[in-house]
Amino acid sequence: MSKLLTASAVLSLAVASASCGAINPAEGGGSPSVVALVTHSSPGGGSDVFLRTMAPHLSRILHKTIIVENMQGGSGARAMAALAVAKPDGGMFYATTPTFIYTSLMSKPAASYKDLEPLVNMFFDPEVLFTAADSKYPTLQAVLDHAKAGGGKWGAANPASLERQTMERLKQKAGVTPAIATFEGGGDMLINVLNHTLDMGIGELQEMRGQLDAGKLRLLAVVGEERMSHFPQVPTVREQGIDLAVRKFRGLAGPKGTPPDVIAVWESGVRALLEDPEYKKLYTDDNLEAGFIPHAEYVVFMDDFGRQTAEFLKQTGVIK
Repeated sequence: MSKLLTASAVLSLAVASASCGAINPAEGGGSPSVVALVTHSSPGGGSDVFLRTMAPHLSRILHKTIIVENMQGGSGARAMAALAVAKPDGGMFYATTPTFIYTSLMSKPAASYKDLEPLVNMFFDPEVLFTAADSKYPTLQAVLDHAKAGGGKWGAANPASLERQTMERLKQKAGVTPAIATFEGGGDMLINVLNHTLDMGIGELQEMRGQLDAGKLRLLAVVGEERMSHFPQVPTVREQGIDLAVRKFRGLAGPKGTPPDVIAVWESGVRALLEDPEYKKLYTDDNLEAGFIPHAEYVVFMDDFGRQTAEFLKQTGVIK
């Protein structure tokens, strides 16, 4: 099982020797041998852990040195701006999640999701509601009851995120008005759940797995269509009487104009990565659902997601 990582902002991973299933390094039009995978997440956050867990395995398959770079600021605005002006040679990619769509729609960043080239999708992962293992809230209903009494403070990763919007929708559907605190990354929010500053947080298993394995967190609900295979005892939000389910995607995007040969190499590499037994065990243990979407389809997927999200934000009065 992967553990919560507290690495420095940039972690270099050496290129491994040739192995079964590796992609020919001569392919890809002479693209750089060192590739930066950028995330807006702080160290320990969901995207940060996702990339750092994946990087050594992707490095082995692609025969490239993979570094992970944290570009915090503006809920993805800084990272998108950097990618938008990066050379489209396969040397830099951005970890895509719904956050960069929400940031693009809810603010006026220098560059938006439309200025990037969707590369491939890799996973869908469940969002879970959780609290500290020693908190006074044994169930989601107990958290909601406290909020109904006029109290409550919940946490979400950052202001422009699927998690924040999910918490807002949960408030609306449950008829409660707790304060919602936001953070630049899931790791920072996790600390505030553990020290009881927050009654409840929302996030992915990857970013909290270390604390879960140590028995320091209690899962309250899955904000998805189904229960999780590794935690079948945790009910969905719908099973607890609230009609709410969301699905989070994880993939990669690059600068506009990324060459077709580079895209093809990464499509092949990611396919091989998702079938790699060693890496498959890690992401299965983290309850990540492989959801490969190739480049051409990912472009359509991202356009559709952006349009649907804009319609939702307009309907709810978040944007005009």
